[in-house]
Amino acid sequence: MSNKPVIVPWDFSEMAVDALEHAFMLNKQIKTDIILLHLVKKKSEIEEAEKKLKAFVLEFANKNGITLKYIVKDGSIFSDINKIIEEEKALFAVMGTHGIKGMQKFTGSWALKVIVGSIAPFIVVQEKPQSEAIRKIVFPVDFKFSVKEKLVWAELMYSYFKSKFFLCFIDSTDSLFKKKINANMIVAKKFLTEKGVDFEIIRLEGKSIEDESIKYSGEIKADLIMISTTRNISFHDYMLGAAEQKVIANELKIPVMTINPKKGLTIIKGFN
Repeated sequence: MSNKPVIVPWDFSEMAVDALEHAFMLNKQIKTDIILLHLVKKKSEIEEAEKKLKAFVLEFANKNGITLKYIVKDGSIFSDINKIIEEEKALFAVMGTHGIKGMQKFTGSWALKVIVGSIAPFIVVQEKPQSEAIRKIVFPVDFKFSVKEKLVWAELMYSYFKSKFFLCFIDSTDSLFKKKINANMIVAKKFLTEKGVDFEIIRLEGKSIEDESIKYSGEIKADLIMISTTRNISFHDYMLGAAEQKVIANELKIPVMTINPKKGLTIIKGFN
């Protein structure tokens, strides 16, 4: 059992319920607290929101036999979600969305700003769970240095779910990128082998690791895609969408776990 909770950003919407169902499914293995986090614009709205949320939590407990915790505060989704994640030492957050439009509905046009600002990973979902466990995880390997952060989380996810990892890569025509991808594959194979994690290496054809990883995930009916976010994401990326946003909002509606470089290792230190 973990002493680090799972946080579900909550707005009483259908997509928030979808996220809660995923958190509930994950919790069957993790066995930790689930915290619903609801932010209001004004302090005067807190009392009414707490009343409404308390009624939902009671109904959920009666139906599922688990008592949810909840937090209601006034604040901004762009800063306060991540402050509370840090305060609660959350393992990760599970957020519901319905593609790009859904992400805009939940967080304005700045969904990535919420995700990349978090010390803990986000698992972003677009629909209710399609399976009862996370058995297959697609792990794209590219030229970035952030593969080490992803590997640490891969080990943790394997410890809970005994998932099989599919390390996907594309041969680059650029000699420098190819060298970095090969180096990352060597690191990944060595790490996962030493940790006893079940994995398979998949060479994909195409130009875009994002596009091909999504396609392959659909072919094998993957339960999760694990990616890292862009380091020092720019204003341009927020406006037009960084490469990972394509994966997060994939049309196949496969859940995506986003890990932030460097920050993604902080929460796992001293993990129980």
